[in-house]
Amino acid sequence: MIFFLKLVLAHLIADFILQPSSWVVDKERFKVRSLKLYLHLLIHGALVLVLLWDFSYWPLALSIAITHGLIDVLKLYGQKTSSKGIWFFIDQTLHLASILFLASVFIEAIPEIRSFPIEESFWVYLTAIIFITFVSGICIQVLLKDWSSSIDQSHDESLINAGKYIGILERLFVFTFVVSGYWEGIGFLLAAKSIFRFGDLKESKDRKLTEYILIGTLLSFAIATASGMLVLAVVS
Repeated sequence: MIFFLKLVLAHLIADFILQPSSWVVDKERFKVRSLKLYLHLLIHGALVLVLLWDFSYWPLALSIAITHGLIDVLKLYGQKTSSKGIWFFIDQTLHLASILFLASVFIEAIPEIRSFPIEESFWVYLTAIIFITFVSGICIQVLLKDWSSSIDQSHDESLINAGKYIGILERLFVFTFVVSGYWEGIGFLLAAKSIFRFGDLKESKDRKLTEYILIGTLLSFAIATASGMLVLAVVS
C-alpha cells in the first residue's frame, strides 16, 4: 500500500503544489505547444523517483509521466469554459486510476523497493496533510465555483487569500482533533467560527453569502473529518 501511496503523494505534490496557476493558464492557452506542460510532466517523473528512492523504477516514472501527459491533453482539448469543473474531477479520477494500474503492473515486475528509513505511518500522515491543505481546498473551490460567481463581493475588504488560509487551518485543526480522539474540539471550532462569522453575515444580510459560507464550512469539516478517520483506520 505504501508503494501506491507514494505514487499518489508524488501526484498530489506535482499537480497541486508545484504547478502554479500561471502554468495552468499557459497549458490551456497553448495546449500541446505549452512548454509548461512538458516541464510539469518532468516534475511528475522526477518526484516518483525521489519518493521511491530507487532509480530502477525509471520505467514506472516514465510511464506515469507519459500517461499523465495524455490525460492532461485529453482534458485540455475536451474541456470548455462551462465544463472545467467536471473535467477537473474527470482528470483527477483518470490520473488516480492510471497510477493504480501502473503501480500494480510494476510492483510485480520489480518487487523490491528501497526507501528512506522512515515509518510507514509517516507517509500516510504526510499524504493526508497534503490532501486536506492544498488539494481539498482546490476541490472545494471547484465545487463552489458556480455559486461563488453569484456572490456580491463588491464590498469585500478581506485580506488577500485570507479565506484560503482560514480553510487550511480549520481543516488541519479538525484533522488533528480526529486523529487525537478529541472530538469535542470539532464542536468548539465550529462554534468559534460561527461566532466570528455571525456579525459579518448579520450585517451583510446576504442569504446567498450565508449559504455559501455554510456549505463551504461543512464541506471543509467533512473532508477533514473523513480524512482523519481514514488515517486512523489505515495506521491502526
